[in-house]
Amino acid sequence: MRRPALLYLIAAAALLGLTALAFAVGRYPISPADLWGVLSGDAPARIQSVVFQVRGPRVMSAIVVGAALAAAGSAYQGMFRNPLVSPDILGVSTGAALGAALAIFFSVNTFVVQLCAFAGGLAAVGMVYWIGSRLRRHDPLLALVLTGVVIGTLLGSAIALLKYLADPYNQLPAITYWLLGSLASVAPHDLMAAAALTLLGLAPMLLLRWRINVLALPDDEARSLGVDTARLRTLVIAAATLVTAAAVAISGIIGWVGLLIPHAARLLIGPDFGRLLPLAMLLGAVFLLAVDTLSRTLSSVEVPPGVLTALIGTPFFLWLFALARRSW
Repeated sequence: MRRPALLYLIAAAALLGLTALAFAVGRYPISPADLWGVLSGDAPARIQSVVFQVRGPRVMSAIVVGAALAAAGSAYQGMFRNPLVSPDILGVSTGAALGAALAIFFSVNTFVVQLCAFAGGLAAVGMVYWIGSRLRRHDPLLALVLTGVVIGTLLGSAIALLKYLADPYNQLPAITYWLLGSLASVAPHDLMAAAALTLLGLAPMLLLRWRINVLALPDDEARSLGVDTARLRTLVIAAATLVTAAAVAISGIIGWVGLLIPHAARLLIGPDFGRLLPLAMLLGAVFLLAVDTLSRTLSSVEVPPGVLTALIGTPFFLWLFALARRSW
């Protein structure tokens, strides 16, 4: 039992240290003394404004989004019994992207864009689950995955059509910017809403953590242990979709977090979902906060976080995959 506690402690310490670094670096550097002054209430007004109004929402949103995507990825990978599954396997990210693209196409405000993205993600997964549940002659997990791929492709085609029809000077750059992901424009009320929805989705995952372990077994074995696999799978999909849609609605599409981080956490702590979930959330927060800090400090022009997660995640995932055992 020492190893999980040590891993949690190391991950939490890394998150605290990286949070302090994220508040300190940027176009307006803040010294450790100034940060301490902010905590004690003695810092000048301009420094407090930078910390609480500019960097605060961005840093906290990176933590919330990273933890949410990692938690959803852990739940999906355990349920589908496949470490290559990511939170957008059932089309939530593509549905959110279509909802946001439609809202931008009709030139509505930011709040409506986020609301449409959230609703689009939920609607896409709802449609995938409804269609997959009607394919009774096939394995339920395989039906969900294949339906998610097909619906995701269809929604992606709709996004491509909207990009083709969009105004190339105003609407198209906004759609492209949203699809690449960004935390630069997250407001405090957006963060509070996303955090509340994330907590709402995490609650059933934590309460049903031992039952989610049972989903890793074949359905007949899980049912022999008294677990209603169909109902539990529905609850897990609903919770993970809610968490993912809340994160994507405020950040846009940021890939690799929900695929890479649960895989790394599983290699460190094992497949037990009760231990895996907290570590994956901590590592997801650390990873996305580090990526977002790099994206705004790497050059004078901000690099989209989705680009950096792909550049960092691809070689790192191949390295993790080479370290992993053949059986999962």
